[in-house]
Amino acid sequence: MSSPLRLGIAGLGTVGAGVVKITRQKAELLATRGGRPIEITAVSARNRDKDRGVNLSHYAWEDDPVKLATRDDVDVFVELMGGSDGPAKAATEAALKAGKDVVTANKAMLAHHGQELAQLAEDNNCVLRFEAAVAGGIPIIKSLTEGLAGNDIERIMGVMNGTCNYILTRMEDAGLSYEEAFAEADGLGYLEADPNLDVGGIDAGHKLSLLASIAFGTQVAFDAVELEGIGQVSIEDIRQAADMGYRIKLLGVTRMTGRGLEQTMTPCLVPAVSPLGQLQGGTNMVVVEGDQVGQVVLRGAGAGEGPTASAVMGDVMDIARGLRMTTFGQPASSLVAAQPAKSATPAPFYLRLALQDKPGAMAKVAAALGDAGVSIDRMRQYGHDQSTTAPVLIVTHKTTRPSLDAALEVLAGSDVVSGDPVALRIEKV
Repeated sequence: MSSPLRLGIAGLGTVGAGVVKITRQKAELLATRGGRPIEITAVSARNRDKDRGVNLSHYAWEDDPVKLATRDDVDVFVELMGGSDGPAKAATEAALKAGKDVVTANKAMLAHHGQELAQLAEDNNCVLRFEAAVAGGIPIIKSLTEGLAGNDIERIMGVMNGTCNYILTRMEDAGLSYEEAFAEADGLGYLEADPNLDVGGIDAGHKLSLLASIAFGTQVAFDAVELEGIGQVSIEDIRQAADMGYRIKLLGVTRMTGRGLEQTMTPCLVPAVSPLGQLQGGTNMVVVEGDQVGQVVLRGAGAGEGPTASAVMGDVMDIARGLRMTTFGQPASSLVAAQPAKSATPAPFYLRLALQDKPGAMAKVAAALGDAGVSIDRMRQYGHDQSTTAPVLIVTHKTTRPSLDAALEVLAGSDVVSGDPVALRIEKV
């Protein structure tokens, strides 16, 4: 059997501890499947004395992850620290410049610096793998770069943040308000230290930008992702969507159009009977549509120790087997800077308005929509218990978001709508 593949792990949180456990507990299986033993030689973390539930006494300790990344007894640098810049980026760059292969779970770093890091890896004949950075245990990177490599990808969409899916699911199942479901998720430890990374769609937007790069051969363009979080979604929206046969999901959608690359991460309505509509709790799902294969659905745990560590080890095993692949499925120099395009693919929309209870109010709404070329498919008005405003729900025929926004801008300047309207795309699955 060949010489061991030696790992240096920087970051010993939940995922890092999981990688240590797999490496120790499944040593024989890994050696058989990889063709060589997999060993950890050194580790690094901020706190050396913290109890992580695993024995680290067999490994050398480095306080500085950059030093860990350049050790002579490390073949693969495993970066699990997180953060788009700082120690994670510095150590990754140091590892690649030293000729070390890198496996990372760091979506933020790649979303902001993926192009330069991919080029650095190729310049030094290294590989940079990141299966664990997108959708946890779901092998979506491998699917796109390998199994679906013979397809022109037409669309990718998915639920890529388990915390948001948990909150929206709990709102529907338990009748909780957004604030109540948010507090519950926070109490269970599901939220990032900065909750806006989750509920603001940023975390999922990072992931979507990486998938778009692989799917369409473009440079990563996170700054061009249209982001809208779930904070505006109310229990009333959840209930009305369910009544119409839909569920609300924070849905990422990317497609290449004649205008350029569309990337959106926004709350959408999806059919309740669809695979995405049936997705519950913290589970993730990615749907890929290719010109040859049709639609492929991948579902699984999007986070957690076991699933994410499993994805890390999948990348490690490919390196052990000698599989050398470019970071985004093709040479970094061939990735093009895509023209960003605002989402203008026609779709029906769900619209909730707080309408002033006065004569002619509904006529003004219909006129504003009609003047913008937006046709009403169905409308409902609900009782309002002596309030001065009445909740009105509208489902449009297919239109574009710019057209709808033009109508909403007119209504915002009128005297018939109170507060901010809620407009959610209805996505065909």
